[in-house]
Amino acid sequence: MSMTAVMQISVLASSSQGNSLYIKTPNKRILVDAGLSGKKIKDLLASIGEDIQQLDAILVTHEHSDHIRGVGILARRYGLDVYANAKTWQAMRAKIGPVDSHQQHLFEANSVLTLGDLDIESFSVSHDAIDPQFYNFHYQDHSFVDLTDTGYVSDRVKYIIQNADGFLMECNHDLEMLRQGYYPWSLKQRIISDEGHLSNLDGANALMDVIGNQTKQVFLGHLSPENNLPKLAHQTVSELLQQHDYGVDHDFWLHDTYAQQATQLTII
Repeated sequence: MSMTAVMQISVLASSSQGNSLYIKTPNKRILVDAGLSGKKIKDLLASIGEDIQQLDAILVTHEHSDHIRGVGILARRYGLDVYANAKTWQAMRAKIGPVDSHQQHLFEANSVLTLGDLDIESFSVSHDAIDPQFYNFHYQDHSFVDLTDTGYVSDRVKYIIQNADGFLMECNHDLEMLRQGYYPWSLKQRIISDEGHLSNLDGANALMDVIGNQTKQVFLGHLSPENNLPKLAHQTVSELLQQHDYGVDHDFWLHDTYAQQATQLTII
């Protein structure tokens, strides 16, 4: 296989303040979510040597602002196709502004969309949005899973994402930091609920159920700036996996992600 005939990913930004994932294959260049300003996403792409004008499409997971802030401006400025399910389109239209009808595409949960050389499998998650969905990207015999913004990982989702070559897995908060933090009790309850976010321990436990022989890259994402630290998330996940005999940074690599800095392009 030539070096160009691969799927590559970069987590452009991943935190409670803004999220965007870049997927690149020989035929397609796709964003999952655009939760930062158009200019910031352009700069983040440039920082890894990628040209925003080469983008083909944006896939939207759900309508929360940290996932859609830049969707409208990017769609209008660069003529990008935007894919989301019907309920998400309804919920986000007023927030993203006008997008030409020919750029608006339906991609319902629990279905498969083929874009060029990519087959994209959508799956529902448990989060307090109208109809949230995330994605398993298939290129040739490789797959990459994007899974954040869920209160728990169901057995059905675990089956869909089992043994992927790469994962972006949510590690939103450290439970003790959240408990001791300044958030009102109602917000703390929302975060730890079944429609909230995965903690570091939740993310680690989910990974133990889905990592397989093919898994080579694991990214820890959607960290809360108020209720987590990259070092703490990494340490918590790494220690728990190693306690259960997973070969961290041997059989697979464990990567941090950042709120304002893109990860390097990584072959999946």
